[in-house]
Parts: sequence; C-alpha cells; structure tokens
Amino acid sequence: MSPRAYTVVDVFTDSPLQGNPAAIFTDGSGLEAELMQRTARELNLSETVFVLPPREEADAAVRIFTPGSELPFAGHPVLGTAFVLAAKSDAELITLETKAGPVPIRLRRESGQVVYGEMEQPIPTRESFPHEHELLAALGLDNSELPIAAYRNGPVHVYVALPDEAAVAGLRPDLGRLSDLGPGFGINCFAGAGRRFKTRNFSPGLGIAEDPATGSAAGPLALHLARHGRVAYGEQLEIRQGEEIGRPSRLYAQVEGSDGNVTRIAVGGSAAIVAHGEYRLQ
Repeated sequence: MSPRAYTVVDVFTDSPLQGNPAAIFTDGSGLEAELMQRTARELNLSETVFVLPPREEADAAVRIFTPGSELPFAGHPVLGTAFVLAAKSDAELITLETKAGPVPIRLRRESGQVVYGEMEQPIPTRESFPHEHELLAALGLDNSELPIAAYRNGPVHVYVALPDEAAVAGLRPDLGRLSDLGPGFGINCFAGAGRRFKTRNFSPGLGIAEDPATGSAAGPLALHLARHGRVAYGEQLEIRQGEEIGRPSRLYAQVEGSDGNVTRIAVGGSAAIVAHGEYRLQ
C-alpha cells in the first residue's frame, strides 16, 4: 500500500461547501492510469487531479479524471490545483501542463493568501453537432434562442440558449437520453443579459449528472455570446451556476480579439481549501 496525500478544494467560490469540489493528489508519481481512474470513481467528485513532474516548461503536469474518464483539460480542477500548489509558495504565476497544452494561472493574493486565480484557457475550436433534435427532446425544449453550437477546448461543450433564467432553473432533463448522445459531451444551457448569465451543465456521459461549476465551459460560452453579438469582445462576464444542486458558484470569463481572430480566453474565480487526507493506493 502506498499512502498518497490529497487536498479537497472547493472551486469558484470563497466559501467552503459551495462551488465545485476537486480532489488534488499532489504526488501522482508511479501511479498507473487505471488506478487513477479507480481512485476518481471512489472519490466520486466531478474531477480528481494527479500532479506529476512536468515534461515541458511548466511548474507541474496534471492528469484529470472524472468518475468515468480522463479529460485532457478541465477548468475547476486546474484552478483548484493552482490554489493548492500556491498555498506552499509565494508564486504569483503557476503554469500547469495539461494534455491540451500548458495553462498559465495568474494568482492574486491578499495578506499573503491567494484569493483569486485567472487561467488562460486553450482557445476552442468549433465542431459540428449532429444531434440537435435529440438534444432538444432530451431537454424538453422546442428550440434554442441561438444556434446550437459545440466547442472543443479539451472536452466538448454544447450550448443551448434559453429565453430567461427561470427557464434555465426549471429544466428537468432526461439524463438517460442525454447520455445516449455520446460519452464526450457537456451540455450547457444558459440565459442572461448584459454581463451576467446563468448556466447549468449536464454531463451524464462523463459520469456527472449536473456539474456545480464548469470552468472549461465558461470560456467557450463567452466566445459563443461574443460571436452572436450578445456581449462585446473584451468584456468580463459573471456566470452563475450550481444553485439548483445546492453548490452556488461564480465564474468570470473574458474573450479577447474578434470573430476572425480570437487572441485570448481567460476564466477566473476564487477557491477554498476544505480538507486534507491520505488514500492507501496500490
């Protein structure tokens, strides 16, 4: 048996027991992927992270697992890992090597303690999504207020616009039918105006019925809104998520550039370290 220390951090909140929890194993050296996956299934959080020595110019490498599969990139575990590593240093910038490329996270401190982090995310690519009719039926909707679109920045996120925040809150999707759409999709339903938006993420194909805060989906949401003229490039958006499952979260997203030249996508928020422990792994 090999005891491995881990930390649980609640991400996209500054209050314990809100936001999205992630388990961070700060030493994943020597562990096989199959054991990492079983550990993530045991913990049953949205994501579990294993920190490894970097192979490129970064402070650390990370492997990220949902209860059902490994992800090349995910937002809240990357931000949470930066908070955990920064608690043991005075770093203002931490770069994590993910399977989707290096992700720099700039940290803001108050009285020596990290209070906010902003990650520069991979710029997503648009993909076709051939299951629009089935998706709307599984969500109990007739249509989307904007064209349904899929974006890949590691995971693939699909976006459905609803008429108002009450409609988002009232969703009762058929999770079985959503899962049948494919294992790699996160379904994001959103509404809002100005710079404030409400979203819900359903990812049953990844083993997550509903996610409290989806950092990897926040950047593409900002891009989707900018592409359709709902927000301006360069504006920072506040995104609220998780209220319906008792885990209120706040995410901040900004896309820079233009329709033909997106230069930067940044997603930020706070985090709270809530637990430490050890797991006996073999």
